[in-house]
Amino acid sequence: MKICNPLITILLALNIVGCGDTQKEKESYFSFDENAMKPLYQATDKVDFTLLNNENKIIDSIAYFVDGKRMASVKGNGKFTLDLNGKKLGYQNIKALVYFQNDTVSTKTRVEVASGIVPKLLKYTVLNTYDHDVNAFTEGFEFYRDTLIESTGTPQGYKGYFAKIDHKTGKTFKRVDLDPQYFGEGITVIHDKIYQLTWQNATGFIYDANTLKLIKKFPYGKKVEGWGMTNDGQNIYHSDGTEKIWTMNPETQKLTDFINVYTNDSKIKSVNELEWINGKIYGNIWQKDAIAVINPKTGAVEAVLDLSALRAKVTNKEAEVLNGIAFNKKTNTLFVTGKNWNKMFEIKVSE
Repeated sequence: MKICNPLITILLALNIVGCGDTQKEKESYFSFDENAMKPLYQATDKVDFTLLNNENKIIDSIAYFVDGKRMASVKGNGKFTLDLNGKKLGYQNIKALVYFQNDTVSTKTRVEVASGIVPKLLKYTVLNTYDHDVNAFTEGFEFYRDTLIESTGTPQGYKGYFAKIDHKTGKTFKRVDLDPQYFGEGITVIHDKIYQLTWQNATGFIYDANTLKLIKKFPYGKKVEGWGMTNDGQNIYHSDGTEKIWTMNPETQKLTDFINVYTNDSKIKSVNELEWINGKIYGNIWQKDAIAVINPKTGAVEAVLDLSALRAKVTNKEAEVLNGIAFNKKTNTLFVTGKNWNKMFEIKVSE
């Protein structure tokens, strides 16, 4: 039995201390039975939730919320079923608001949702092999009007830059060096403007695609890193080194939404250089000699392109990871390379 001391009320003026259980004690009344939950669900699953009533309280009703949105209300300790079909991949935050004995308390849990699609393995044919600047620590790779644009980082004392390049000869048409404080990352061209990310400066640049003159700098607006970049003609997509790919408004440079990249059984972290190809996002995965084909609406990895055999053809010892995907719309072929690779490969992809 709890005894209230009237002196406490006097000493604290109007800050009255209740005689009932504290809020922390109330929160222990109910909890999700996490032992009955799986560590990873697929987007085709349905999940049943009921609460553990640890103190045998009389429950009037429970309201269930998913990522802040009210989904259902059940009488008593009734079952709530969450259909994961159409839900965002990644973590879904579940909250139960419990109404009981003229009181209310909430409890929370979360479930991790993977894709319901098993990725298929793509095939490819090497059409051509070209020289690639062995000093180029490739971060961005994209064609613009038949001209290859490449953005590089600045490891080992090299100066970061981006340049217009003749992909067949390796000749540089025009180059823009970055201030040494910036580590250059992904690039993309939309509306005749080149957008470029930097790694950990939370700063991007916009250039005129024809003259390469700087138009403006812009902040990311969120605490994320800059990795890869591509666009679909309307929106820009920005990877940040995690499983997330952000959607960016090219006019405002605001990061408006994101997808989480998953296969059917795992989260895909370290999504790197990106390329938009026929309605899909092709993404390098850092430290992997493979490209993931990603659904831009859901984040599901629908296919994988294993390029480890190309890595074996690179002869320089300083070669780093595969990173660089440029799609040539006229030839319907991909040009791929890596950080400090001495070769670039033109390939044709098929199923």
